[in-house]
Amino acid sequence: MEKYSDLQFKYAILENAPVEELTNTRLLEFMEEWYGTQYHYGGTSKDGIDCSAFVSLLVNMVYNIPGLPRTSRDQYVQSRRIKKTELHEGDLVFFHTLGGHSKVTHVGVYLRNNKFVHASISGVMISDMQEGYYAQRYVGGGRIWEREGE
Repeated sequence: MEKYSDLQFKYAILENAPVEELTNTRLLEFMEEWYGTQYHYGGTSKDGIDCSAFVSLLVNMVYNIPGLPRTSRDQYVQSRRIKKTELHEGDLVFFHTLGGHSKVTHVGVYLRNNKFVHASISGVMISDMQEGYYAQRYVGGGRIWEREGE
């Protein structure tokens, strides 16, 4: 029998996924380190971080992709549009959270099973894209690097 870490079990539950699918140790450790960190607009540290700074830091530390733009809108512009059905771990998901328009104001990193990690006003957490709030505000998915075979 394979041995799985406590982190794999914890995030398997949070992502509603089989524990054996959670193989990205760097991602799990990064999420664990930042989980619950308070939200602060314009923040870039453990004292408080906003969504785009969190995504930029995650992408750099976990996937070794530096230089992601600072704002969610600029991250949206820089990424390649992908369909919701094509989302994979590490892709970006964008939302409009300020009123009824389609301007990008929020970003997170897709995990699996419609779950994404982000810095929300409740702090760094995992949310479900199919929940009413996020389902109604979804703008699109974006990819910032090319996967093998694409």
